[in-house]
Amino acid sequence: MKLIAISGSLRKGSLNTALLQAAIQELPEGVSVSLESFADIPVYNEDIDGEDKPDAVVRLKEAVASADGLLIATPEYNYALPGGLKNALDWLSRPAFKSVLAHKPAAIMSASKGPTGGARAQGQLKLVLAAVLAEAYPAPEFIVPQAQQVFTEDGVLTDDNVKTRLHRFVNEYIAWVEARFK
Repeated sequence: MKLIAISGSLRKGSLNTALLQAAIQELPEGVSVSLESFADIPVYNEDIDGEDKPDAVVRLKEAVASADGLLIATPEYNYALPGGLKNALDWLSRPAFKSVLAHKPAAIMSASKGPTGGARAQGQLKLVLAAVLAEAYPAPEFIVPQAQQVFTEDGVLTDDNVKTRLHRFVNEYIAWVEARFK
C-alpha cells in the first residue's frame, strides 16, 4: 500500500510534520509513505488551471493519484484550517467530481500547542474533503493538545500514551482502507 502524507504546516519545526513522522513509524510493514509539500503551489487561479498547470501542482496531483490513501496532519490557525492546505486541496479538487481526491481515503490528525489540539481545523478539513468527494476516515479525531509537551524540539514523540493511540489510529486506518477500498 502506498500513502501520501501532507502536513498543513510549512514551518521547519512543525508539530504536525513531527506527528506525521511519528505516524509513519507506526505503520505496518509493507506500507510506503511519501511526505509531500505544497510549499511551491501558487494560490489557486482558474486562469492557470489548464493544460499548462504549474509544475508543483502537476507533481502533487500525480503523487496523490498514485496513492492508495492520504495522511493529513493539520494545524489550527485562528480557529481554522491553514490557508496553504486549503489552497492545495483546491488545486487537487479539479476537475470537479473527477479529481485525484474523489473517493480517496484520508486520515486526519492534528497537533497543537493549545488545549483543543486542532479539533476545529479538523472539522473544517472534513467538510472540505466531503465537498471534493474524498472519504475521511470515520474514526474519532486524532488530536494532540499541548503537543509541545510530547514532542522534543527535534520533533521526536516521547509520550508513550500518544504513541499507543497513534499506533492504533494508523493501523486501524490501514485496515479500513484495505477492507473498503481494495
